[in-house]
Amino acid sequence: MIKVGVIRGGISGEYEVSLQSGAEVLSHLRSDQMKDKYHAVDIYIDRDGIWHINGIPTSIDKIAPRVDVIINALHGDYGEDGKVQQLLEQWQIPYTGSGPVSSAIGYNKFLTKQEFSKLGINTPKHILFPVYQDDFDGPRERYAEKKAREVWEQMAPPWIVKPLTGGSSMGVHVCKTFQDLAEAFEESRDAGVSVLVEEFINGKEATVGVIDDFRGQKTYALPPIEIRIPKTSTFFDNEVKYNGKSEEICPGNFTDKEKRELERLASLIHIGLDLSHYSRSDFIVHPTKGIYALEVNTLPGLTNQSLMPKALVAIGATMPEFLEHIIKLAKNRK
Repeated sequence: MIKVGVIRGGISGEYEVSLQSGAEVLSHLRSDQMKDKYHAVDIYIDRDGIWHINGIPTSIDKIAPRVDVIINALHGDYGEDGKVQQLLEQWQIPYTGSGPVSSAIGYNKFLTKQEFSKLGINTPKHILFPVYQDDFDGPRERYAEKKAREVWEQMAPPWIVKPLTGGSSMGVHVCKTFQDLAEAFEESRDAGVSVLVEEFINGKEATVGVIDDFRGQKTYALPPIEIRIPKTSTFFDNEVKYNGKSEEICPGNFTDKEKRELERLASLIHIGLDLSHYSRSDFIVHPTKGIYALEVNTLPGLTNQSLMPKALVAIGATMPEFLEHIIKLAKNRK
């Protein structure tokens, strides 16, 4: 029997989503379909970063002998930025998902966009603003207006302001006026985070999952999902993602040409960023300017509301089939 640890929880703002992803994975591993082959080990990391097995505090050195492989269901800081991957490699524990360096690049939106450009993939114009430092950026009370002015002079509204790292659209703002922009910079200054400001491109939102060595293909692109948001929202934000207000259509309403290109780009991103096992890339399809890559998710959510499982359903695949596949990939990682 294969002992499969499932890491969930963690120290990031995506703690709750990670708990749900991990719970979903555990429920499948413990199902009648999988329980005879796999022994599920629930590895919970609390908000303070303390590891637990079965509710008992523990440490990685005690976990290592108890698992054969780990499914990484963490999201956000520590789980997706390469840190837990480094730790697992130090203890020679096979795990699902990308390695430390690829994870770190994919988690940093600016580095990701640099990789998109190297690959010849369109991405929205953007400007990086490192975390506020008083000795470099001047008086605290003038910072937000000063940075808003810099954006105003270089890029026409509207703009998207997003934290440099993190997912689930947390801390993301659509800014239509100078005042909106200044308020977003005030928030980033107070939160102590770097931000990326990019041009807002209006179009269809699309996301495409990719799986390694699946169904006879080296890189298998799942059908593009079209994301429709309610008219009361300006983008696919955290609330819309997890309260059931959005409509996710899979396969999406794209032309054959758009569908093929979205699948090609998602595969190119997966390969070009040296990602492993599975990933999901987000795009905007503009009616005249074409497709823009926004970002990549190296550990897509696996809750029953998440996009990756919905795409699996669309091709007639099941979560147990997917989990069994990524467990095998993890154990065979070279």
